[in-house]
Amino acid sequence: MIKIVVVEDDVYLREEIMLTFQRKGYSVSGISSFAAAEEEILRLAPDLVLLDVNLPRKSGFELCKWLKSRASFPILILTARDTLIDELTALGLGADDFLTKPCHPDRLVARARRLLQTYGKIKNVIQAGSLALDTDTYKLVWQNASLILPETEGKILRILMERHPMTVSRREIFTFVWGTDEFVDENILPVNMTRLRKSLSEIGLGEIVKTIRGQGYCLKGEEI
Repeated sequence: MIKIVVVEDDVYLREEIMLTFQRKGYSVSGISSFAAAEEEILRLAPDLVLLDVNLPRKSGFELCKWLKSRASFPILILTARDTLIDELTALGLGADDFLTKPCHPDRLVARARRLLQTYGKIKNVIQAGSLALDTDTYKLVWQNASLILPETEGKILRILMERHPMTVSRREIFTFVWGTDEFVDENILPVNMTRLRKSLSEIGLGEIVKTIRGQGYCLKGEEI
């Protein structure tokens, strides 16, 4: 599983960022003590570091330079400092990307995924808990089992995984899968949900897609 380390001294923001990535299926750790942050980050062996600039004891710029001289993982600077000189300084010290906060969670996740792809850590794979789905082939992997889903079923599972643990409305699924929010055929979604559940049952996941009456669908279960 992809490992992300969040280096942020604001406890509430740190927990918010960690939760954002945990909901996407990543393994996330936070640095809360900055006396020996460098060694702690290396010990965690992350695939990506999200790094604030204004930190106790040592600036994020110094930490970025130190880490880049000793490790090969990407570093995304996430800071309230928004001047051009700050961005150029960060990039000059080896940072791979620079975002100012507040930052929309979707933008942050998208930038992180791009860096992970650039560094070859992931391909076009999304995760929800222990489930991993290749969005090019719709190959689903869970524990030691896998299967390849038909495109429509794969697209339905994809949006449920991307939005996990939230409930996805019927209209949102229609728009994502069929490119329209008009219910051309009221039965098309239930039929494909039945097919998806049948396919998932082949690897023991037939019960993870739940119907939330009057709201839509979501993924739930001990398997996730």
